[in-house]
Amino acid sequence: MTGMLRVPRSRGALSGVILVLLGLWGGLAALLGPYFHFAFAPDKAWSFTAGRVWLELLPACALLVGGLILLVSANRATAAAGAWIAALGGAWFVVGGPLSALWSAPDRLGAPVGGTTRQVVEQIALLYGVGAVALFFAAVALGRLAVVGVKDARLAEREAPYVEEAPTVEAPRPVREDRPGPIQATQPLPRRTAPPPMTPPEQPMPRPAEHTVPRAPEPTDRRVAGGSADDTGTFRRPGEDTGTFRRPGEGV
Repeated sequence: MTGMLRVPRSRGALSGVILVLLGLWGGLAALLGPYFHFAFAPDKAWSFTAGRVWLELLPACALLVGGLILLVSANRATAAAGAWIAALGGAWFVVGGPLSALWSAPDRLGAPVGGTTRQVVEQIALLYGVGAVALFFAAVALGRLAVVGVKDARLAEREAPYVEEAPTVEAPRPVREDRPGPIQATQPLPRRTAPPPMTPPEQPMPRPAEHTVPRAPEPTDRRVAGGSADDTGTFRRPGEDTGTFRRPGEGV
């Protein structure tokens, strides 16, 4: 921000020079004009009347001081203050004469010297014209000072001190007491996953009952003891178990 307040002195140089020249003209013409009969009454050189001091010398000094400040200052705010001082001096050159009609007669500025044409020229050259030109150049200076140009930005970057930025350290997040353990700032939060769906246990399928189909006897079959010859189910192959249960003590 401080660098942006700096401006090159050339920014308000032209306006400052013109304002200084207008201030010199306004003050010296009021004092030296009577030598050429180009002044306001009294037509006497180096005469410091109340009207001449308040309406000619005072605004001329404002133009001179404001122009010098604008000419030599390299600070934007200071140069703008000088331009405002010059603008007030120019405005007083314009409105001071009509406002002096409200003052008492000894404090007013005298009438212009000479004929009608000379009087018009004297009023423009010594009061109203000087004030109008001063207002114009003061406004130009204020407008130029209000704009931050590319040249001003580069000048501020060159004059700004280099400051190394310290690395920023991220503060750890506060740990809640109800959590099972501390969670660091860089540790991701655990992702919640849905429990697997519950499936009912598989019921065993009932085993169908086995039905014994009678078969025809074969030559290799042998008869079981205690069976009749007509019983077709009493024959079995060698090594084949009959599957019958017997009580203890029963004979085979």
